Amino acid sequence: MSLTTLPASEVLQRLDEFDTVIDARSEGEYAEDHLPSAVNWPTLNNDERRDIGTLYKQVNAFEAKKRGAAIAARNIAAHIDREVIEKPKDWRPVAYCWRGGQRSGSLSTILGHIGFRVTLVEGGYKAFRAAMLLDIVRLVATFDWRVICGTTGSGKTRLLQALIHEGAQVLDLEALANHRSSVLGAIPGMLQPTQKRFDTLIWDALRHLDPLRPVYIESESKKVGNVAVPMALIETMRKSPCLNLVLPDASRVALLMEDYDFFVKDTEYFCDRLHILTEFRGKVVVEDWKSSVRAGDIEPVVQALLTEHYDPVYIESMKRNFQQYELSRTISPVDHSELAMQKLAKEINSEEPI
Repeated sequence: MSLTTLPASEVLQRLDEFDTVIDARSEGEYAEDHLPSAVNWPTLNNDERRDIGTLYKQVNAFEAKKRGAAIAARNIAAHIDREVIEKPKDWRPVAYCWRGGQRSGSLSTILGHIGFRVTLVEGGYKAFRAAMLLDIVRLVATFDWRVICGTTGSGKTRLLQALIHEGAQVLDLEALANHRSSVLGAIPGMLQPTQKRFDTLIWDALRHLDPLRPVYIESESKKVGNVAVPMALIETMRKSPCLNLVLPDASRVALLMEDYDFFVKDTEYFCDRLHILTEFRGKVVVEDWKSSVRAGDIEPVVQALLTEHYDPVYIESMKRNFQQYELSRTISPVDHSELAMQKLAKEINSEEPI
């Protein structure tokens, strides 16, 4: 039998060496989070895991283990029949479950007996997550960060996307979080990842970056919607050099009308989201905004949101939290268009005078 057990910290550094990463947990556990590129081969699915757990508690461990073994054997056989029959002898998988125990161990033992070189993650997903969170701290410290600042609607996300197009290195936290960060930043039809998943997505992005080149990132707060940015990254961002993206108010309103067009198309959804601001702006103001939105007079509401709510909060927050904000270099595209952002990104990436 060819079966090796490696510490999670070592698997973390050698993850790309394996041909397949196998998550032997249930589909529910997998959905909450999983190792990058992992495929889900449940030894017990959601219902089976629940039923065996109930049997364990209500009858005894022995009966639960017998039933669990029978189910696991059938599932593992199905995985092998479906996924493994065509694999060559030099196929090298790595497998894990919650704590590196029975579920992934059973699968790995059978694969090892077949003759495959199987690696089992010692401590499973739990150990991997602990090692991964520590590695985020290590990775964050290795990069030269450039923070893109700018008031709401100035085009920070567009600039990040343009920088990616120009070949620059970018960590787009809002893209990873499926959220545009502000109180009104929820994207219709898109669920945010769990906190565990968000952490793993950040780690996976960081490990593919080149420490010899700068990394551009938006000036986020501690949370992007419902998920928290790793504290090591927040602290490093707040110490890093800043670029201050500036657009005239009219261009900011136009940009937001384009990027948040779902508010224009669904005014009731917009009003529902505006209601969240009642505790900050007061009922009278928010109800007045809602009335304007329902009447189709949306641009003045967007302008008011910028100047009366977002701008004062943002500027005060940046001055308080980002150490180099006052020293930031101002960058200004000719307008809010993607073409203008592309030109600005090219200038930034080539380090030409702006």
